[in-house]
Amino acid sequence: MANDSTNPGAAPSPTPARQRTTRLAPSPTGALHLGNARTFILNWALARQQGWRIVLRIEDLDGPRIKAESIDGIQQTLVWLGLDWDQGPLIQSHELEPAREAMRILAAKGGGKAAYPSELSRTEIEAAASAPQAGSGEVRFPSSLRPADAGRARGFDREDLNWRFLTPPGLVEFEDLIAGPQRLDPAESIGDFVIWTKRGTPAYQLAVVVDDARQGVTDVIRGNDLLDSAARQLRLYESLNLGPPPRYAHLPLVIGPDGRRLAKRHGDTRVDHYRQLGIDPRAIVAWVARTCGLDAGDRLSIDELARALRVDMISRSPITWTPEDDAWLCSQTDRHLPSSP
Repeated sequence: MANDSTNPGAAPSPTPARQRTTRLAPSPTGALHLGNARTFILNWALARQQGWRIVLRIEDLDGPRIKAESIDGIQQTLVWLGLDWDQGPLIQSHELEPAREAMRILAAKGGGKAAYPSELSRTEIEAAASAPQAGSGEVRFPSSLRPADAGRARGFDREDLNWRFLTPPGLVEFEDLIAGPQRLDPAESIGDFVIWTKRGTPAYQLAVVVDDARQGVTDVIRGNDLLDSAARQLRLYESLNLGPPPRYAHLPLVIGPDGRRLAKRHGDTRVDHYRQLGIDPRAIVAWVARTCGLDAGDRLSIDELARALRVDMISRSPITWTPEDDAWLCSQTDRHLPSSP
């Protein structure tokens, strides 16, 4: 059972919940595409191979981009691919009090590693910043924009404002299971980042840290578009005194022939698109295995992948999805399988 304490400042207790645990954490902004599927399949396979617990957490705090109707569809797609989990689904928006408590702790700290309210608009920040953070579209928040009292102790009494983390300078160093050794300075790359939004909800960085700690997550496997986020999250773990942080493994993304992240411009790569065509789900697993250099044939069960996969097989380079891949996958039909839920 996961740690149910509502105090995010308390380290999770040394109970069976601290066994190695990972999470599948889809965001219901639409249907899963093959890039998402590859990440979840590899996450699941590594977890089951090692005997870890798996938590399914629906991260539904991304404001207007969230499509509530996607939640059930995502779960059905994961099950169709052969994935299961030991706890969940846990809906992130259903339990926000632990994140509020984390905000009270950070606001009351004072000094460095504190939280402070900020009413500056994106336009004002862009005018003062040199450039967006590479590859993310995020704008670096320069320290010159901090209010004079940013480091003072205060109460968390305004949920309708953006709150930022006063990011201390210096390198954050950690060993990534796939990406290798990392030395990142979030104060330099992104500055004071938002941890609470004016919508009255925690921002991604804070919500993930609080929920990972509460749910006993020890191993985070996700796309390397979030590699820079690991440094920010480690800073929050430290500031909130949450105990040992998770181990990180960041998978390379799937890109199109144009070198850009897989998206609608590359055709319909939704997993449900192939499901509706009558494609055998084992063919998608086989494609994932091929991206890791495994000779998987045309069909591979997810349990077979879990038995065969090794971490050192996973490339650190992006995976290119081509029209030839699409043509091959479209040929892998199994007319004995239902094409819809």
